[in-house]
Amino acid sequence: MARVVLQHITKTFQSQTVVKGIDLIVPDGSFTVLVGPSGCGKSTTLRMIAGLESVTDGQIQIGDQIVNDVPPGKRDVAMVFQNYALYPTMNVYDNIAYGLRNRGVSKKECKVLVDEIAEIVGLTPYLTRKPAQLSGGQRQRVALARAMVKKPKVFLMDEPLSNLDAKLRNQMRVELTSLHKQLGSTFIYVTHDQVEAMTMGDQIVVMSEGNIMQVAAPMDLYQEPENLFVAQFIGSPAMNIIPAEKDVQTLWGFRPEKAFFLPDSGSDASSENRITLRGKIISREILGADSLFYVDTEKGRVVVKVDTDQAVDIPTDLRVGVPLAHLYAFDRDTGKRLPRKEGHVLSSPAGGVV
Repeated sequence: MARVVLQHITKTFQSQTVVKGIDLIVPDGSFTVLVGPSGCGKSTTLRMIAGLESVTDGQIQIGDQIVNDVPPGKRDVAMVFQNYALYPTMNVYDNIAYGLRNRGVSKKECKVLVDEIAEIVGLTPYLTRKPAQLSGGQRQRVALARAMVKKPKVFLMDEPLSNLDAKLRNQMRVELTSLHKQLGSTFIYVTHDQVEAMTMGDQIVVMSEGNIMQVAAPMDLYQEPENLFVAQFIGSPAMNIIPAEKDVQTLWGFRPEKAFFLPDSGSDASSENRITLRGKIISREILGADSLFYVDTEKGRVVVKVDTDQAVDIPTDLRVGVPLAHLYAFDRDTGKRLPRKEGHVLSSPAGGVV
């Protein structure tokens, strides 16, 4: 196990800088997920840690060693790729053992190590099969086993589940998190899927356009986003964003599950504690236990998430209430989150209706 430290890491391809001076500490034994849209620099960052890409500027440290000039094979890391990179002519046993043999491990020790890892990842019955005879999930396990058998300080994974169907992806997420707890090793995992990031990582690094937007635990990201990008990228459905009342420089945000429906008319005794949007339901999605309602309001379209059992006899024309305590405020120009103080979130218009 080892912690990984990135200090002002920059990567430039020709004239394009794709990673822009990022600083990051990956704690020893953590499951750290780099997440962001395509082209944000997350895979390039992972490849620099692995030594597959050179560093234009900055310093990478794995454990106690600065590894900028250390070749990939000497960094004591193991990488699992999106395409598994298995040898098609070798059976499962030989695929797992290949790296050990190259390092001069004896045949007897090799068998002990391969059998041990195969048992952990559930591959013991498949050791004599070729990759073509395996399912996608089984091939993924072989790739993991090949990395695990080296007993590296750090596991690096570049979107390893993206080729699997939805059901198998969910299953493998559970298996990977369980495997991490069992091994206690440092995992650095890259994905564009924020759901995958939220369910697997204990530390999430949100990236955009070569920059780190926020580093935090999953629920801290969800509940306390530092900027507009994180607020809208983390969470499904995304945070609702509307213009603030009487402040053109401020945007208000709220999570769909924090909003609720009100009758189109009637008493509004507690309106000073919330904002209220008048709107019209244009669409509904039933997701099982929850339902999503898409509502056109004077401030734009918003999504309201409610319990399906309670989503009966809801009129088309209605009002959407949002408690002030669940409102976020963001600067329109910089995207930075504003503090909860008078003049930002806590200054609702008269009557609480916007």
